[in-house]
Amino acid sequence: MNELKDLYQEVIFDHNRNPRHFGKLAHASCHAEGFNPLCGDKVSVYLKFNDQGVIEDVSFDGSGCAISVATASLMTETLAGKTREEAEAMFERFHSMMLGEEAGSDAAALGKLEVLSGVREFPSRIKCATLAWHTLLAALKEEKDRGAISTE
Repeated sequence: MNELKDLYQEVIFDHNRNPRHFGKLAHASCHAEGFNPLCGDKVSVYLKFNDQGVIEDVSFDGSGCAISVATASLMTETLAGKTREEAEAMFERFHSMMLGEEAGSDAAALGKLEVLSGVREFPSRIKCATLAWHTLLAALKEEKDRGAISTE
């Protein structure tokens, strides 16, 4: 268990200090903003879809605690090349893991995101870890709604 805890801490520190895909994405297909009023974490998620409905590029910006920033960084690394449906399924898996409800193969499908399972030991920090994911869902909804409007 200490090995997993050490890995958890190492990944959090690395992604907090050197977040991947950080910054506003020019020409994003959609974006959303998220805020956690309990701790002040803020995140914006930007998605760019290609013509086949695949996430071509993804980024985030904002500020927050190490868990919030690291989770957003890991999330963006994971989402590139995924479809909307795959991104929504990843949200469900991640959310279930945070609630301690993951089942074997679903948790394994999270890849490196699985290291964040250590957040469950700190229930007050689960909202920090899920903020970027909830913001992702809001961005996906915006893009879907925008697409529905533009086809009329």
